Amino acid sequence: MIAYVLIALKHSDEKKIQTQLQKHKEVMDVHILFGEWDIMAKVNVSSPEELGTFVMEKIRSLSEVKLTSTLIVAK
Repeated sequence: MIAYVLIALKHSDEKKIQTQLQKHKEVMDVHILFGEWDIMAKVNVSSPEELGTFVMEKIRSLSEVKLTSTLIVAK
């Protein structure tokens, strides 16, 4: 399943977080954004449970991350 994770950071260190996220096999693409969200990561996982684990353990656990919102692709 594919999902997009929107990420807001506490501080402007987008390039550092982008580089960290790109190291994970689940991450297909990472973009730095203008606006309310700082980063958008496209991820590919096998189940909703795996998605939840990935977001909580690999993204939200980063000290620079303030907030996330996950959008699951329907079709």
